[in-house]
Amino acid sequence: MDYISLFMEYLQVELGLAENTRLSYRRDLRIFCKALAISEEGLAQVQRSQVINYITSLKLQGRTASTIARKLAAIKAFYRFMITENYLQSDPSEAVEAGTKGIHLPKVLTEAEVKALLEAPDCSTAEGLRDRTMLEMLYATGMRVSELVTVKVANVNLDMRYVIAFGKGSKERIVPIGGVAVSYLQKYLAEARNQFLAENEKDAEILFLGLGGQGLTRQRVWEIIKQYGKQAGISKQISPHVLRHSFATHLLDNGADLRSVQEMLGHADISTTQIYTHLTNKRLRSVYEKAHPRK
Repeated sequence: MDYISLFMEYLQVELGLAENTRLSYRRDLRIFCKALAISEEGLAQVQRSQVINYITSLKLQGRTASTIARKLAAIKAFYRFMITENYLQSDPSEAVEAGTKGIHLPKVLTEAEVKALLEAPDCSTAEGLRDRTMLEMLYATGMRVSELVTVKVANVNLDMRYVIAFGKGSKERIVPIGGVAVSYLQKYLAEARNQFLAENEKDAEILFLGLGGQGLTRQRVWEIIKQYGKQAGISKQISPHVLRHSFATHLLDNGADLRSVQEMLGHADISTTQIYTHLTNKRLRSVYEKAHPRK
């Protein structure tokens, strides 16, 4: 199986990484394969000791800390993908460290940018109403795009205002849905979804459908969001994952506690969620420096 090509698609669709970053990851993974004398398919059989030996060899070669950190980041991202997509059960790069070089903060949209994005679709058309509902759903729940495209109509409870999401490792969690998103879901289900249905389609239970009655792919959702981001005049690189980052950051900005955000995001480890507190702290520092008379 061509795991690296699948990984490249994941980086683009799920994480919205720029082309240069994706190419850098691919190059580093191929160098990793060459160093281990394995094929790309052999990446699925790599052991933790091999990752450690590879990182150690880079240090012995005198590679800079930033270079080693970048190469290890590519390897770790790849194996997170392998776990997420159930190609592997254990991560050989787990707990392997290259030394810290600062924290990489995720990209987020401002609340004004989110508002512009959400308002970009033309809700007078079935497609526009579907897209507005998807955007509202992503921002209201912080779901991963892989979770969004697999949500079934039966997974949504509009009366109780929640959706059942199936995250990494098929772990099930209940995520609240806000009133605005609920109203768009009601309108989409009543007025638009039937227009996408076709006879005998295999995806009849899927909530968000495309033309021909098939469920939308992650790639298609990414394209839709990118299109509306451009239409809304947002200059930042935008992806479904940026909406997930924005969801978490805006919740914390407005007083949500970290544990609740962790549960809504479906993070197994709270340290993963804590990255968003760095964004909030950075914003507080900026406000302080602008406002305090004795900054």
